[in-house]
Amino acid sequence: MLNIFEVNETNKMIEQENLDVRTITLGISLLDCIDSDLEKLNHNIYTKITTLAKNLVSTGNEIEKEFGIPIVNKRISVTPIAIIGGSACKEPKDFVTIAKTLDKAAKEVDVNFIGGYSALVSKGMTKADENLIKSIPEALAVTERVCSSVNVGSTKTGLNMDAVKLMGEIVLKTAEYTKEADSLGCAKLVVFCNAPDDNPFMAGAFHGVTEADAIINVGVSGPGVVRTALTKVRDADFEVLCETIKKTAFKVTRVGQLVAKEASKRLGIPFGIVDLSLAPTPAVGDSVADILQEIGLERVGAPGTTAALALLNDQVKKGGVMASSYVGGLSGAFIPVSEDQGMIDAVTVGALTIEKLEAMTCVCSVGLDMIAIPGDTSASTIAGIIADEAAIGMINQKTTAVRVIPVIGKGVGETVEFGGLLGYAPVMPVNSFSCEAFVKRGGRIPAPIHSFKN
Repeated sequence: MLNIFEVNETNKMIEQENLDVRTITLGISLLDCIDSDLEKLNHNIYTKITTLAKNLVSTGNEIEKEFGIPIVNKRISVTPIAIIGGSACKEPKDFVTIAKTLDKAAKEVDVNFIGGYSALVSKGMTKADENLIKSIPEALAVTERVCSSVNVGSTKTGLNMDAVKLMGEIVLKTAEYTKEADSLGCAKLVVFCNAPDDNPFMAGAFHGVTEADAIINVGVSGPGVVRTALTKVRDADFEVLCETIKKTAFKVTRVGQLVAKEASKRLGIPFGIVDLSLAPTPAVGDSVADILQEIGLERVGAPGTTAALALLNDQVKKGGVMASSYVGGLSGAFIPVSEDQGMIDAVTVGALTIEKLEAMTCVCSVGLDMIAIPGDTSASTIAGIIADEAAIGMINQKTTAVRVIPVIGKGVGETVEFGGLLGYAPVMPVNSFSCEAFVKRGGRIPAPIHSFKN
């Protein structure tokens, strides 16, 4: 049974250790909004979102006040718009009208972000997919709260290298379209391999076609809580270390489970999953990097970093699955650069490189996240980075993603400010050798042999 006593047990975590529920995300299916008339389609989308989500923010605020649990974000995810707009949208600019509708609806119900301006192209692209992808730079430039994602590969289908090449160009164009805001549009765009249907975290959230008409997903977070727990076992062996992380993850996930169930009951919408990812913020003490350093590293990036992160990720999942029967999304440890003060510090002193971050993504929750790179980075180099990260996901049967920000007009060593939860980041160097001939081959990289399990 979940009860208020479990919440009271976490009061210290909330008040002193940055424990929060990072997001309540309402997933909404737009399949019944489909229409061949673009104006009617936009009307249907706006009406359904504003009807279903009208009480989302107020309900979140009530739960926050009643239980004393900070709920940082209230968000919406929708069915991938490439599917919804396929009949009505004949060119990229048509999709941009849907992005504006999503933004208008998000503002009306006062959510922080709305995700699902997305295309799933792991095996091939329809004309609608291609038009949506080509519309992304403008769509993210003319909206405030819309987030976009594109899934370019999976373990079952391999990597769609045509889509990878195109996304290299789209990321760079998005940076250009939003260069007056330090290329902020790229912070709302993520490229996936093995994207989950029920992820509550932005920018990669969308409402999968296998989901119910509406669903409540919750993402919890507590890097500061885990780090504080580990300060009490500094001289202990790995068994004690792992048990401590598991027990802490259990308590954190129970808080998320309580909030999810309560929101579901009050909104009359089914509960979906709890994503128990450790998602850092720029706040001091709310850092995944600090956890790794508490485990025994001088700085993130030192030898042993990948092993420490693997240990952390696994124990968080083991503790979380004992606390909730419905754990999903990404679940593990995020390692964004700009959103984690410890990561920023490690980059600044030269302990952490993109290559080491890539190695770490083999064992973490997602991938190369919120990394600022020079604005003159070529589209083919960005595509190569995406291909590398997607290959890790494909081979390892896990979700990986790339959210890099080529900051137009800035170079290595300069700093870019994003503000809020997005924080700030030093511009990191990328390998200067070309992969253009590789990227331009076209076609698909086949699925690995272990994908054939039917």
